[in-house]
Amino acid sequence: MTTALHEDRLRAIIAAVVQSGARSLLDLGCGDGDLILRLAPLDQITRITGLDIHRPSLTALQAEMRTLPNATRAKISLAQASMTKAHPNLRGYDCACLVETIEHLPLGDLPRLENALFGDMRPQTALITTPNADFNPVLGVPAHRFRHPGHHFEWGRATFSQWAQGIAARRGYTVSLSDIGGAHPHLGGASQMAEFRRDS
Repeated sequence: MTTALHEDRLRAIIAAVVQSGARSLLDLGCGDGDLILRLAPLDQITRITGLDIHRPSLTALQAEMRTLPNATRAKISLAQASMTKAHPNLRGYDCACLVETIEHLPLGDLPRLENALFGDMRPQTALITTPNADFNPVLGVPAHRFRHPGHHFEWGRATFSQWAQGIAARRGYTVSLSDIGGAHPHLGGASQMAEFRRDS
């Protein structure tokens, strides 16, 4: 069962994918495939590749895929691999999605992610969501803890914006940021999204 916040994230990502006009899509850190299973049935989408380092998640997703119509299932490919390494066969996709994944990487891996995603794969659009640490007090998360034990960091809006703007400037993208999961007048939403659009 998914949480209301997770559903908000999925709706925000799907709306951005549809608005972008993307037909081919990468889901980096796809997990159990919540996003893939919602996007694959859309007529707009012709090809989706899900990438995850965790084999049990991919196995669970493969089981779910068996319930899909053949034509929908044929759009989907899965691979067990790291999103921080360049994979030449992942070049040329219209859109890449990273839904609540970057915070599961050690901070030292973020430059490698930037090189792989924005230097090598270079999708036309990249959509990245991550928890908004500014909102943690609303959720009752103590200042000395993260929301999930698997998180290596959680950023407030200023830090996330600085990171995203830096990537956009270095890699030839334009970026816009938005709140997901509510809009507190001072703390923003529970999650935050960066939408990167390649300049050329």
